[in-house]
Amino acid sequence: MTYDPLPTVDALMALLVGCADVWDTPDRSGAPVDLLDHGLQVAAVLAERHPDDEELQVAGLVHDIGHRLVPGDEAGHGSHAATAVEGLLGPRVARLVALHIPAKRYLAAADPHLALSPESARTLGCQGGPMTPPEATAFEADPDFSAAIALRRADDAGKVVGLRVAALESWRPVVQRVAAG
Repeated sequence: MTYDPLPTVDALMALLVGCADVWDTPDRSGAPVDLLDHGLQVAAVLAERHPDDEELQVAGLVHDIGHRLVPGDEAGHGSHAATAVEGLLGPRVARLVALHIPAKRYLAAADPHLALSPESARTLGCQGGPMTPPEATAFEADPDFSAAIALRRADDAGKVVGLRVAALESWRPVVQRVAAG
């Protein structure tokens, strides 16, 4: 499946609207919420925990759109999403989106108390498994390490069935600011 980079905020918002009732796995055996609800929850967690980092919040909103762009590519969904948003939302947002999978691998190796959802635990293997000590050391040196870990922790927290968060349209001004950045 091919897709074009998202050219406008309107195109991105339309893609996000299209993520309602779309799941990370075709048979809905994965996350307990659809892609839109998940992105909104992750963005809300990041807005609460990192109110001054709108790029991080928007990365949370869009981090899983790769599941919609290329269904079934669990290992590549982060890079597909990053490629789709980079021209519109900038290199940092794209990089954070791409790093949400390496951050999971890092935390699987470094955090003995990490509680992954059953689907995240299942997909960890196809995404490379826990990082090796040299990989973890290199990841810790990444300038976006802290933000990537924040995004991953919000990703794990943003899977609550029935959680009420702000509607997608309330994110439009934030997305516009980041796109104009």
